[in-house]
Formats: sequence, structure tokens, C-alpha cells
Amino acid sequence: MEMLLALLMMIWGNLTGAHPDLTLDQLVLAAEEANKPPIVSQMAPGATPDPLRPINKVDPQKDAPVVKGIYATAYSAGGSRFNTLLKLLDDTDLNAMVVDIKDDRGYITYRTGNPELEAMGTTEKLIPDIGKMMAAMNEHQVYPIARIVVFKDTVLAGKRPDLSFVNPDGSVWTNSKKDSFVNPYSKEIWDYNIAVAKEAAKAGFKEIQFDYVRFPEGFETRADKLKYTKDERSRIDAVASFVKYAREQLTPLGVRVSVDIFGYAASVPAAEGIGQDFNKIAENTDVICPMIYPSHYDTGWFKQKVPDAAPYATINGAAIDTLNKMKPIEDIKPVVRPWIQDFTATWVPGHIAYGKHEVEEQIRALKDNGIQEFLLWDAGNSYTPGVNYK
Repeated sequence: MEMLLALLMMIWGNLTGAHPDLTLDQLVLAAEEANKPPIVSQMAPGATPDPLRPINKVDPQKDAPVVKGIYATAYSAGGSRFNTLLKLLDDTDLNAMVVDIKDDRGYITYRTGNPELEAMGTTEKLIPDIGKMMAAMNEHQVYPIARIVVFKDTVLAGKRPDLSFVNPDGSVWTNSKKDSFVNPYSKEIWDYNIAVAKEAAKAGFKEIQFDYVRFPEGFETRADKLKYTKDERSRIDAVASFVKYAREQLTPLGVRVSVDIFGYAASVPAAEGIGQDFNKIAENTDVICPMIYPSHYDTGWFKQKVPDAAPYATINGAAIDTLNKMKPIEDIKPVVRPWIQDFTATWVPGHIAYGKHEVEEQIRALKDNGIQEFLLWDAGNSYTPGVNYK
């Protein structure tokens, strides 16, 4: 270490000439971080290796900040509300923005310039100038995260029924909200979404956040009735294989991979029906984002009659379950960054109005469990003023 410090002292002057804000302490820390070995997955002697479990896991963004962020639709990011959201981040301890790059309908939300993607006819120019948007986020020191909705894709399902789930009468299956999904077994679907992710990385996003990484709700009740291509893998392994493949493709680009997952997936055994196993997904991500909105839990969860009306208790219980769930993958667990609630769930019987106190109670519950990162969800992107986000 003494020799390393001596060498650093010799070059410090040259480096600080180019980077006047760089201190010697920061230089030493950077050198130490660079010399840290990758996380190596440990396996018990005689155990059968899991092909989905990563061997060496290196965070491609060791210098990433402690993320405290908000969600922005493409309409907000591409319109006048964008400046309001930037001011919110300027004026508070919030520092990140999750932007829809492939939205809930399946539209790519800006012109990527990628001829293969644009030939799909799935682009809708909701963000008129991606370069200008990214430059603004960089200027305001906002950590940019690209949200890509993967297997819920009504647009692509309509254009390519062969990549979706088809009813016996030949029509594309839809759920009660008229949404369609595409097939997680399809490598073509994998590569399509990863191509979108690579364009987002090229645009300057630091992290790719995949959402709807699953089969439709209740799929187990219709799996044998619908026509779709599948192989010998379970639904859980098909979904986890996509996540592993995506991370392998994106890590060399220097971007993190995060995945949104149902909050209750940490509190129950694997959800075979929709193909979500919390740990199989988590071990192949850099960041896991459980959606632990209090409004999403039914009566009785965490001993609460109305979980929505008990933000601290509900988030506390969900955080404990999340951390306990990942104990078997402690050696390769990702950063835990939950989605929390900044909206009033008027559809929940016994709900309460969410404001400053309720948001702060959720943050307090996370901190009490050692979780420092979080993302705020409000579908309309209208966030509560005056919240202490520390």
C-alpha cells in the first residue's frame, strides 16, 4: 500500500491538473476499488451447478450513486412537465429519473435511428429529441434509467401473433384490460428488447430497467389452451434465462441491469404461474426493484387489516421479507431499490390519502432495514411537495 501511495503522490499533480476537483483521498479510493476482485459465486462441494447462476458478477457501475428516483412517462419526459420534474430533483435529495423508453403498450418512445427497430413499426415519437433530454439530465446531474416493458407488448403482439399467445379461434389473447403479452420463450423477443436496451445505452442511459419480466397473471389456468411456442424449460427458467442473457449482453456496455418484480414475490415461494422466482431473477441483476406499494397488498398482509392505511408497517414487513428472501444468494445479491407509493389508491377499500407523512413513513421503514435506495411511483408524475427524502 505504501508503494501504491508513493506512486499516486507522483501522479496526483498531473491528474488534478485535468481534474481539479479530484482529491488524493478520492484517488486512493478509486485505486482500491479498481483492485477489488469480482464477486465469485460459492457452491457447496458436490452440489450440481445451476446454469442460471452467474459465476463472476461484477457491477459495471461501481461509482453509481445511492439512487433516489422518480418515474416519468415518455409524455412527461418529452413535454413541458419535464422541466418541473428536473426542478424537483434540483430542489431535493432525489437524484434519478426512470423514463419510459419502451412503454406499457409496447411502443418505443423515440426515434432510435436503428433501421431494424424502426422497420418493426413499433416506434411512436413521444420524446421528440432524445439528445436534448439526455443533455438536460446530465446538466442537472440526474442519474438516467431507461424503463423497458418487456413481455407485456400489445403493439408487437398485434403485428406478430406468432410471437404472442393465440386463442383456439386464432385471435390474439388479451387480458381483461385488453393488454396482450408476447412469449418469454422466444429468443426473437429477447433480442428485440435487448436491441432497444442497447440503443438506450448508446443514448446515454446508465441503467436499463426491465419491467413486466413475466408471463400474464393467471397464465397457469390457460397455458394448455393457448397456442404458443415453448420448449422443455419451466416458465421460471424461461424468464430467468432472459434476465441472465440480457445482463450478459448489456454489462460490456457499462450499463447496469435492473428488474421490477412483484413485491409479494419475496414473501411467497416462486410464482410458477407467471414465471417469477425472486432469487433466480435477482442473482442475475445489478439492481432488484420489488414493487412494494402498500396498496398492492390484501387484507392480512403483515398483520394489517388495510395495508394501504399502514405505510410504515407494510413497507417494513416487505423489506424484511425481501432481505430474508435473498439470504441464500448473499454472495451475489444485487442492490435492493424498491418502488414505493406516492399516490392515493382510491380503489382500495379503507385506503388513506397519501401525502408527505405517508411517503416519509415508507422511506423511514426502508432506512430502518438498511435500505437506502428507492423509486417513487405516481402514474401521473405529480409528486408530493415538501417530502424529506434523506
